[in-house]
Amino acid sequence: ERPAADPLEPLASRASKSLRRAYRNASGFCARFKSASDVRPTMSAEDVDREAKRLRRESFGPYGDPHKKYLYYCPQMKDLAKAIAAQPSHLDIQTREISWKKFPDGFPNLFVEGAESIRGKHVAFLASFNNPETIFEQISVIYSLPKMFIASFTLILPFFPTGTAERVDREGEIPTAVTLARILSHIPMSRGGPTGMITFDIHALQERFYFGDNITPCFETGIPLLLLAIKELPDADDVVIAYPDEGAMKRFHTFFEAFHEVVCTKVRKGAERLVTLKEGEPQGKHVVIVDDLVQSGGTLIECGKVLVDNGAKKISAFCTHGVFPNDKHERFTGSDMFENFWITDSCPQTVKRVQGKKPFKILSLAGRIAQALEF
Repeated sequence: ERPAADPLEPLASRASKSLRRAYRNASGFCARFKSASDVRPTMSAEDVDREAKRLRRESFGPYGDPHKKYLYYCPQMKDLAKAIAAQPSHLDIQTREISWKKFPDGFPNLFVEGAESIRGKHVAFLASFNNPETIFEQISVIYSLPKMFIASFTLILPFFPTGTAERVDREGEIPTAVTLARILSHIPMSRGGPTGMITFDIHALQERFYFGDNITPCFETGIPLLLLAIKELPDADDVVIAYPDEGAMKRFHTFFEAFHEVVCTKVRKGAERLVTLKEGEPQGKHVVIVDDLVQSGGTLIECGKVLVDNGAKKISAFCTHGVFPNDKHERFTGSDMFENFWITDSCPQTVKRVQGKKPFKILSLAGRIAQALEF
């Protein structure tokens, strides 16, 4: 008597070579069913095809689970990475380690821990390009992770450091924002396609078009963190938003339509900054100056002086990225002009220097990043 025909054999024979291989490897597939008669009425051709694909994926581990994200990070971003993983989220974000060593000649000796275990997984890397000396080693990791047979790759770069060098005013200047965008545009594709990039308050929104087709930038903002901080102020009803120049006003105005606004204007003459009040009334108000980043802080200080001269009761400031090269933050810790100076943890070297020092207060991007990773 001929044995009963396997109900999956005709379907598997019409499938591609890869699906037939998956069928052969799934030796226990039919064992879950009591008999062939149980299979016929409950599984359509589409169901069998879907199951065969799932079994093939599981031959090298779970694949494509949208609720799991494996987060690698550079050493400077360890604290932020741990904070991201601890956020309440729809995702299960798990941090992973990279060995950051150097050869005797100073070049990086790098090793991704658990490389085989991330095959078919969704992977992210938290980078910090604040120090040019560490960019090469991070780029080496960023270029390597997508080639490890991962399902998708997301680059988290909270601060795009060359964003202010986005245009050329005279022949001979080099727009390094374009250079960095080109470097990131050549990140290899993962199995899921182009790399996604999350960055916060890039200096100019048109820099989106500096990136090529191999990367999809997602421009996030830290302004919601400031809005929450303002709500907690005892004089929140007296807060007025100020911009140090027209560029900042155009960039952030839409976030503060519920507030009265003050606009300053500045003219640079060499190292000197001349700031004047263009429009708005700061008299008797707690004025919060808003900008995307701060370097030396000279413009903010001059803007603060103009606002005080025009009757402002208190002065505070918010900048998403506190760069402060050469310890320029000391210009603010040694002054009583600012009631609060909020910055985010996008620049880890600055956070370490100003933590616990008045008037600085750190607003963490961890929650915003965890939320962005969900999409």
